[in-house]
Amino acid sequence: MTEVVAGAAGAAAVEVYKDGRSLLTSAGSRIAYVKDLKKNYKKLMQEARKLWELRDGIETEISRLKISQVTREWIVKVEMITREVRELETKYNDEKKNPWRLLRVWPHSNLSKDMADKHGQVQILLEEGKLKRGVLVAELPEPVRKIHAPKIEDNSSLHKVVEDVVSFLDDKQIRIIGIWGRVGTGKTTIMQNLNNHKDIAKMFDIVIWAPVSKEWSLKKLQGAIMQRLKLNVESTASIEENAWRISEELKGKKCLILVDEIFDLIDLHEVMGIQDNLESKVVLASRLRDICKDMEADELINVKPLSDHEAFNMFKEKVGRSIHFPGIKPVAELVVRECGGLPLLIDRVARTFRKKERNVSLWRDALNNLRRWENTQGMDEVLEFLRFCYDNLDSDAKKVCFLYGALYPEEYDIYIDYLLECWRAEGFIPADESIHDKNAFRDARDKGHAILDDLINVSLLESSEKRKCVKMNKVLRDMALKISSQIGDSKFLAKPCEGLEEPPNHEEWKYASRISLMDNELCNLPEALECCDLLTLLLQRNKNLCAIPEFFFKSMCNLRVLDLHDTSIESLPSSLSALISLKGLYLNSCSNLVELPTQIKELVQLEVLDIRGTKISLVQVRCLIWLKCLRISLSNFGTGSHTQNKLGNVSRFVSLEEFSVVIDSSKQSWDKIVETIATEVASLEKLTSLQFCFPKVDCLEIFVTTSPAWKKGSCLTFQFAVGDHDSTCFQILKSFDYPSYNRLTLVNSEGVNPVISKVLMETHAFALINHKGASRLSDFGTENMENMLVCLIERCDEIETIINGDVITKGVLECLEELRINNVLKLESIWEGPVHPGSLTQLTTLTLTKCPELKKIFSNGVIQQLLELQHLRIEECHQIEEIIMHSENIELESSSLPRLKTLVLLDLPKLRSIWVNDSLKWPSLQSIKISMCDRLKRLPFNIVNATKLRFIEGQQTWWEELVWEDDAVKQRLQPVFHPQLAQAFPFSV
Repeated sequence: MTEVVAGAAGAAAVEVYKDGRSLLTSAGSRIAYVKDLKKNYKKLMQEARKLWELRDGIETEISRLKISQVTREWIVKVEMITREVRELETKYNDEKKNPWRLLRVWPHSNLSKDMADKHGQVQILLEEGKLKRGVLVAELPEPVRKIHAPKIEDNSSLHKVVEDVVSFLDDKQIRIIGIWGRVGTGKTTIMQNLNNHKDIAKMFDIVIWAPVSKEWSLKKLQGAIMQRLKLNVESTASIEENAWRISEELKGKKCLILVDEIFDLIDLHEVMGIQDNLESKVVLASRLRDICKDMEADELINVKPLSDHEAFNMFKEKVGRSIHFPGIKPVAELVVRECGGLPLLIDRVARTFRKKERNVSLWRDALNNLRRWENTQGMDEVLEFLRFCYDNLDSDAKKVCFLYGALYPEEYDIYIDYLLECWRAEGFIPADESIHDKNAFRDARDKGHAILDDLINVSLLESSEKRKCVKMNKVLRDMALKISSQIGDSKFLAKPCEGLEEPPNHEEWKYASRISLMDNELCNLPEALECCDLLTLLLQRNKNLCAIPEFFFKSMCNLRVLDLHDTSIESLPSSLSALISLKGLYLNSCSNLVELPTQIKELVQLEVLDIRGTKISLVQVRCLIWLKCLRISLSNFGTGSHTQNKLGNVSRFVSLEEFSVVIDSSKQSWDKIVETIATEVASLEKLTSLQFCFPKVDCLEIFVTTSPAWKKGSCLTFQFAVGDHDSTCFQILKSFDYPSYNRLTLVNSEGVNPVISKVLMETHAFALINHKGASRLSDFGTENMENMLVCLIERCDEIETIINGDVITKGVLECLEELRINNVLKLESIWEGPVHPGSLTQLTTLTLTKCPELKKIFSNGVIQQLLELQHLRIEECHQIEEIIMHSENIELESSSLPRLKTLVLLDLPKLRSIWVNDSLKWPSLQSIKISMCDRLKRLPFNIVNATKLRFIEGQQTWWEELVWEDDAVKQRLQPVFHPQLAQAFPFSV
């Protein structure tokens, strides 16, 4: 019993020990929680913040429209635990505010334990969130989706377009850029390279490539954009709903949309709410210029065919090593020529010729096939696109006007006025019979300009570097000839520039409706022909052609256009009388042509006659009183001593709408008769265009005060040369040829005449040459220069400044776009005195040459007005020390000259500085050319400004002697430096 009691007592003692130990353990644990309270709080809040950051990231980066249900549930859990963490945080802060509570171990340990438990829950949610975010981020649209893009050669024309677009995209004022050009010029290649461009990837959060097919629709385009954004595309959603979803997805993001191959007008706001996303920008590509305009492009870039050098390099790269095999390269050059500089065609043709390897015979055979457009892979594809452009023209008149361009050589500069006259003569621009307008010829020319603009718009014709010309690409010309051969009544015999010494055979003449044999070596023509269907005959610049057979024109009763200019003919045969349908006769520059047959009077349909540079007297054509357009030289007024041979002839042309008298080197007795001639010209009531030389201001006054045409104001366009013109002026005037501008050239005159001021009010382009009696341009009255767009000042030795701001009270020269000053010996500044707002705000080009006393270019206040200045050229101005004078521009803003693209500085021996430091941004500067400026030791650039600078040209020694604030600047600019070739003045204006 005693043992039992003892055992029971022992067991009880053990239990008491265990309970006590448990109690001690629990108490110790509580004490540990109390000790870890602060640490548990910190751990909890650190993990909670990570969780909240993850949640915010998911909600911010991923549209709520795309978050899955599972992720939504996770976000709800995060919101719940956030509330619980906040409650614990509040309790902890309350404990800290009341130190006496720290003595309460039990509640304190509970709070610490709850924090530790909550920390574990937060960690679990955090890990779940990381997994979900990884999945969700994988579903996010990548910033740039790289696509295959053909390589573009550095410094090529396509590379320049890409760089220009990148520059425009960096301009905050530009949102939409339009790239346009004919099929095959490389627009898609440009767009693809833009998509992959590293600089663009840095500019935008996302780049969207969205080509448009011919079968496009708003829904399809929206679908492509939504797929790129990884938004669910719902077939039942409306266009408006899709646009809202796209706009919401892009909200707050910098986005670039690349829309390629646009055939029709697209409302981008309807597609994606573009107007609501101010950070978004768009680059469009279309073969139609007007599409880009209709879509409100801020900048337009015309993509033209490759140069011969670029085209051959592209072909060589794609064909491979076989091109270096003997005999292959000459054939390859001919192959490339057939491709007309079109990258698309070069690419396709190169694939064909690559298969020919080194077999010269196969290359020659393939070249012949290419010339016939047979069996050449890729040609059909290109022709299909080009033919589409032609077939899509909305009138037969436009189609035949395009085909007419094939009569001229490929890439040949065709004078626009001449081309429009041919179109009218052929009947492509019919007169509006419902309107009895006495200016029908001008109206037809206006309609012709509209047609020409449409053809340029669809890239079937292209503008030339020469202002007054257009041209046709070789591939398009070949297509036009092929189309014309398939049309029954439009057979072309077009063999210009082929070195022909003998004319085509009689059969070829017989079936042709239009013949072009210009620029050949023809010495003779057939004696008699049967070609009653012939409408146009172009024989110009056959310089060996001295005579035309007597009966040559006998069967050409339907001929509308005859061009014999710049041949060596001395007369025309009497069979000229057969040309009863002739409307345009061009004999200009036939320097041996002395007389016309009396049968000229039979040409009762003749509208246009050009006898400039001939020895024909105006008396011989005085019978053609129905002429609409007459072009003559001063010498055509004759050299005889009897004034009746010269006077009373002009006034006979009562139907004349356009009259041109050009200056030639033989002025003869012009001064004696010009007053009478001016009076006769003033009597022509139907005049709409006049080119005339007035030796004295008095003669101009006769015309201005008596001409009904002048009194109509804007109805008359003019090119007036006033003053005593010497031979040195001719070249100046030629360079001063601005199409459609009213031009006034004042030469070797003196003072300021009220008549000049009156004409100046209607003038767009003004040339002041060798003038005396004026010390500044503003002496002519700034109020008379409101329409002036171009101004040239040359050899005016008394001019000291251009504008004196002290005598004006408002902005002046507000429309002026180009200012050229040359050889003005006393010019000291461009502007003196205060500069009023609005002055020179449209100036884009400033050229200063041979002004030895010029010291100030940008006077105080001027530079702030030059918001549009793009091209600055300064040459042989030996007193210039600073381009931008610091003393005149102390508070110059860093954003000054925001549009300046090119800077040319030549032979400025005292030049020390372009600008005193590197504070200017130069945001648009692309090219600098410097020569013979040995004192210029610093350039105004640093690491971050002039971001678009791509070209610096100068002498190698000058470059090596430049001083740099930081070697990093030189390293940045070294790749764009190009040593100047060894020649005195290599830079053109």
